[in-house]
Amino acid sequence: MHITVAGLGVSGSSAARALAGLGAHVTVVDGGDGDKQRAAAAELAERAATGSPSDTGGEGRRAGITVRLGDGDTLPEGTDLVVTSPGWKPDSPLFTAAAAAGVDVVGDVEIAWRLRGPDAAAWLGVTGTNGKTTTVRMLASILEAEGLHTTAVGNIGTPIIDVVLGQGKDGARPYDVLAVELSSYQLHWAPSLRAHSAAVLNLAPDHLDWHGSMQAYAADKGRIYEGNTVACVYNVADKATEELVRAADVEEGCRAIGFTLGTPGPSQLGVVEGLLVDRAFVENRQKQAQELAEVSDIAPGSGTPAPHNIANALAAAALARAFGVRPAAVRDGLRAFHPDAHRIQHIADVDGVTYIDDSKATNTHAAEASLAAYEHIVWIAGGLAKGATFDELVQKSAARLRGVVLIGADRALIREALARHAPEVPVVDLDRTDTGAMSRAVREAARLAEPGDTVLLAPACASMDMFVNYNKRGDAFADAVRELTARDH
Repeated sequence: MHITVAGLGVSGSSAARALAGLGAHVTVVDGGDGDKQRAAAAELAERAATGSPSDTGGEGRRAGITVRLGDGDTLPEGTDLVVTSPGWKPDSPLFTAAAAAGVDVVGDVEIAWRLRGPDAAAWLGVTGTNGKTTTVRMLASILEAEGLHTTAVGNIGTPIIDVVLGQGKDGARPYDVLAVELSSYQLHWAPSLRAHSAAVLNLAPDHLDWHGSMQAYAADKGRIYEGNTVACVYNVADKATEELVRAADVEEGCRAIGFTLGTPGPSQLGVVEGLLVDRAFVENRQKQAQELAEVSDIAPGSGTPAPHNIANALAAAALARAFGVRPAAVRDGLRAFHPDAHRIQHIADVDGVTYIDDSKATNTHAAEASLAAYEHIVWIAGGLAKGATFDELVQKSAARLRGVVLIGADRALIREALARHAPEVPVVDLDRTDTGAMSRAVREAARLAEPGDTVLLAPACASMDMFVNYNKRGDAFADAVRELTARDH
């Protein structure tokens, strides 16, 4: 086949290498032609080919792979299939041209699904607006505690196509099951995907510029339930997730399994007196409940876990139990799990004030969950709003706010919402977008905080106006807190 791969990122390069290795003639197209794209093209050519490179300006050719830079809109002649990277919008000119030519467009997840072998590992899928990565890593930890050979793949950073094609090669032990994080982008381009079991953690407006509407965004998230064979896991507190289960076309016998921070009903997992309990995968769901773990087993040693991380743990436990994992493995897996940096990460306690880095809270839904975890907060917020509004977030969080420090390009939107819904809360508006602003923001937050308070970086915005990514923003926050610690001593 002649296959066009859209995008030179991680997933695009992975798909190009895999498809060329299977004998396809691959053309990778990318609209950029800068140093970054040329370096990626050179690396792809070097890894994919035999022989020395040819200097062809914006193109390089090796062993079945051609890279075309500076033109991501034109469909290469003779294309039989387009494989897109997740971020390319459905209305991109390349895809419009493909539709006109009768050529299908799919994503790397779809290709991975099609290329599974006859004894392929089961897929346990996770999606949602927030919490996907944490839940998938919790799930993988639980599966490992059961003794299963597994890994966390997909949107989490490891291209799933590499894992699928590498299973059992060179004597490697085949995977028993995969914990698969899936974004709405990936689900949009994966029409054939049929998971063993899957969860939608929550739904809130996000990426609407890509999907076009909340309805389209939700529909793409809901694709994860299509064809599930054992369990569709939903959030009892988020009715939209349950509605997606109701709308899904699943295999006969597949069950709807809810998770809740309250007392669970039949076919649900929940919390009772500090315990995670299961009333779904027990013999008598009406009368029995199985203890799985203590709430304190979630990220042990970090204090009481935030409510949304308890919810994440319940979702992970539900998927693991759907796969037959024992209760003890749920407990052991949660105890062994350690959250990634910049996700409700405790940095330090200084003068009786706790400093928490949740730089990963890049939208209002994530920030709301973060703010709900603490009683008295000095909130550091702001950045690129991505079209978001902040009135509902401020209304729900106003009673918890001791003060607010605003940074970033779109901070005025948050300041205006605070003026409308929390006019009594002191606000420091830092009129600067350089990376050094974080040090000043932390000093101002320390001035506003009282002993027992939490200074919380939960920006509710993207970072690219000031930082390369949310990781760098979180690092700057941690560095600034350490400056306080140094001065304190």
